[in-house]
Amino acid sequence: MRRLRSLVGRFWVDALILAAMAGLLSIAARAPDPNGALGPPWVDLLIALGFTVPLLFRHRFPMGAPLLAIAVVTGGSFADAGYLDNAFPAFLVALGIAVWFGMRPSRRDAIAGLVALQAVSIVITLNDSKTNSIGDYFWSLITFSIAWIIGLVLGGRLRETDVTKRLAEQAELEREEQARLAVAEERARIARELHDVVGHSVSVMTVQAAAVRRLLEPDQDKEREALEVVEQTGREALAEMRRMVGVLRRPEEAPALAPQPSLEHLEQLLSTTREAGLPVELKIEGTPAELPPALDTTAYRIVQEALTNAVKHANADRAEVLVRYGNRTVELVVSDDGRGNGDGGGSGHGLVGMRERVSVYGGELEAGPQAGGGFRLRATLPVT
Repeated sequence: MRRLRSLVGRFWVDALILAAMAGLLSIAARAPDPNGALGPPWVDLLIALGFTVPLLFRHRFPMGAPLLAIAVVTGGSFADAGYLDNAFPAFLVALGIAVWFGMRPSRRDAIAGLVALQAVSIVITLNDSKTNSIGDYFWSLITFSIAWIIGLVLGGRLRETDVTKRLAEQAELEREEQARLAVAEERARIARELHDVVGHSVSVMTVQAAAVRRLLEPDQDKEREALEVVEQTGREALAEMRRMVGVLRRPEEAPALAPQPSLEHLEQLLSTTREAGLPVELKIEGTPAELPPALDTTAYRIVQEALTNAVKHANADRAEVLVRYGNRTVELVVSDDGRGNGDGGGSGHGLVGMRERVSVYGGELEAGPQAGGGFRLRATLPVT
């Protein structure tokens, strides 16, 4: 979009330059003219083209193109000063060149352009015997200086706008990158927790299979072989899981030795939250049901993250945790009366992590301000 606007603006400027070229060519065609151009016409024609054509390449040669144009005019004033005397399009083009010089990002280039333009004005004024007066020079000095100052201010504003846009785009890219990193980190964390849960279950299965195998009668060879396969497969699965999750685990992390937290540990979590300065109440609706271990850990982590955001970012005076057991679902609602947005300090990474956890089980997550004030998070997890 920004490139399109630049092309549109460049098109209109080029159109004005071509219009000025047409006007100068028309004046050159009327030479000799008692009111201006003295001719010969081909000299005035070369002046018109040399003054305007280089300006069409101003973006490629920001200083060279306008300097070449005014150099041509300077030389042309010696051949036919009267041609430029009444050439109003040439005056407009010169004002445009003054604005262009003022817009240069380099202060040295801008000043050098203004000095060159004023020097050319002096030469043209001296060469034109009809308007050879100090008043004419001061008129050119003032008008070109005003145009240059306008370009100086306009160029500064445009550069500030470009810097602001670039910073905004960079900030947006950084936010997207941080969100991607947060998603990757949360998925790795979920994988580590699932490894601990599934690893424990597979270990129990393997141990039970080994115990049953030792209790078999000597003639139960088929049963023994089947249990040996189960035992061996379980051990291989555990080894492979440890190898894969080892890639996800940070170097400073050690495998979890304690059991993964679950909703049974909510009271301990709420006690910690109260000690942090946030009074919180727990409500349980429905008949508590035993949840799959990984799902139980996910539910606990969602409540933990929501309370962490409420303590750190919501500026809340109180909070409430509701656990509702339904038909093949467990619903978690964490609400507070704070003034923050509850998204984890404005970055939204807390919500990103919770959405990742909920999406693993095909659940739903809703989060946002409450009508009466505060923030409310609601997660529904299907129990299969």
